[in-house]
Amino acid sequence: MRVPALSVLLCLSTCPDRATADRIAEALVDERLAACVSLLPGAQSVYRWEGRVERGEEVQLLIKTTHDAFAALRERLCALHPYEVPELIACEAVDGLPAYLDWIAAETTGHRG
Repeated sequence: MRVPALSVLLCLSTCPDRATADRIAEALVDERLAACVSLLPGAQSVYRWEGRVERGEEVQLLIKTTHDAFAALRERLCALHPYEVPELIACEAVDGLPAYLDWIAAETTGHRG
């Protein structure tokens, strides 16, 4: 299955702890909304929230998906996430290993959402 690279997305999100990150990653992959979610613990975030500068340790999620699955992924992430406004940023893949891009497309085809 030849998939144009631009249909593949790398999405970024953060979670407050490993248990939350595990739960969200498992659900997104199980429901075929993501082909893979990499969890990077130990991310240090500095951000402004409600007028104050905050700091926190978080788990960074790298979510591999497609444009076709993104809307359902966004809805599901917001439903699962404990933050009032969870991070979700999608970056288009401009190129990559063709077999890997094909795998992402195959694993998100037929998503349940």
